[in-house]
Amino acid sequence: MLLLGIDLGTSSVKVSVMDASNGKVLATVQHPETEAAIISHQPGWAEQSPNVWWQDVQAAILKANATGAFNPADIGAIGIAYQMHGLVLVDSNHNVIRDSIIWCDNRAVALGEKAFETIGQDYCLSHLLNSPGNFTASKLAWVKQNEPERYDQIHKMMLPGDFISMKLTGEITTTIAALSEGMFWDFKNNCLSAAVMEYYGLDAQHIPIIKNVFDTHGYLSDNIATTLGLPKGIPVTYKAGDQQNNALSLNVVKPGEVAATAGTSAVIYAVSDSLQADTASRVNSFAHVNHTLDQNSIGVLLCINGAGISNSWMKHKLGASSYNEMNTLAASVAPGSDGVAVLPFGNGSERMLHNKNIGALILGLDFNRHQAAHLFRAVQEGVVFAMQYGFKVLQQNGVQPTVIRAGKANMFLSDVFVDCFVNTLQVPLELYHTDGSKGAAIGAGYGAKVYATIEEAFVNSKPLTTIEPAANTNYTEAYLNWEQQLALQIKNNQ
Repeated sequence: MLLLGIDLGTSSVKVSVMDASNGKVLATVQHPETEAAIISHQPGWAEQSPNVWWQDVQAAILKANATGAFNPADIGAIGIAYQMHGLVLVDSNHNVIRDSIIWCDNRAVALGEKAFETIGQDYCLSHLLNSPGNFTASKLAWVKQNEPERYDQIHKMMLPGDFISMKLTGEITTTIAALSEGMFWDFKNNCLSAAVMEYYGLDAQHIPIIKNVFDTHGYLSDNIATTLGLPKGIPVTYKAGDQQNNALSLNVVKPGEVAATAGTSAVIYAVSDSLQADTASRVNSFAHVNHTLDQNSIGVLLCINGAGISNSWMKHKLGASSYNEMNTLAASVAPGSDGVAVLPFGNGSERMLHNKNIGALILGLDFNRHQAAHLFRAVQEGVVFAMQYGFKVLQQNGVQPTVIRAGKANMFLSDVFVDCFVNTLQVPLELYHTDGSKGAAIGAGYGAKVYATIEEAFVNSKPLTTIEPAANTNYTEAYLNWEQQLALQIKNNQ
């Protein structure tokens, strides 16, 4: 059997087709080739069109089929990974009511902070495992308060992956994991959070049917199957947010295991079996892919919004022809970037900075000394230093990994980034040949019961390389300087 994995990212859609028998990826494609735009009608706002997502998903599947590397008739199950926290609203005809308010939008921060205070901090942290923040429930409350005519049209609210599944199957479902990332789920009572729904005045009828991540979420409709050249009636057997899915793709499913990624955002993701929460809600705890009503599996997530997007900004504004060129130039500069420091916080409010949006900054720039290469290195170091700043919060919450796993993709393709990551965090790094679309295919296989256990899906998975940290790091002084600069900016924004 072949498995189709769809990864709905912020910048593009990736699709992979994997042979379930040996884990070999037969084809991987991306659409569009250029990075998708984020719509920002006002400062701090971030939206994308779900209808464009669906167009890109269809184009990517057709592109994969066109490679000739597999027979589409052999595909037996579909898995979906998606950008987390986005709000999708549809009417009773399944038409999109408005553009999706996506993960890095911070218009609902004030609403979430007030909810945190009113519902009660202790209650939120023990039941939701987080502050309501600017997550999906707060975004929905914003629509109710500011766009009542649109709110009145709602039939169902969804996360982005729920929407793609709906377009494939015609059925609308969601998961405990999706609701937990939206702040709709009460972990103590194992049900929809009455406190959040009542406080915001939300309608429980807008919540789709709730299933587990690895359940069947519907079957490919006949007309869509014909359009996409796929077998009619194949099931969607997996839906997960991108960070839970990234962890799955790296076989990070047991307590104590840790994954990392550095795409548009940068994440360190640790698995726990306890219902724990950071007292300041600087890192977030969500249901992991294998969480059920009977067995806790919690992903503790550190996220830096402004990661790959800051690297992309440098690429475009300084005229680099490719990321490979940027990485080569960055490697020509010594660690510390000759005093240039980048604070990569220009993509919405940062949870680890107490929901502050301090903006991105380039510090220490000398027009007589510094070239583009210094900035290319400084932005990569800045992303790692932001991860280290948050990693210390994870350590305060009991995360003490002996190894971190990551896919050799996005910023982890850069030797400079990898060297800085390992020697700043001082934790060994295993790099794997995997990505979100392969993770979605693996999830589809387990959901379709092709694999008896998750571990069975990884019998052929070996790290490409393991990088050990050096005893004496060249990044200590550079990180301390970066941290001091961050402290000044936080103080200035109080």
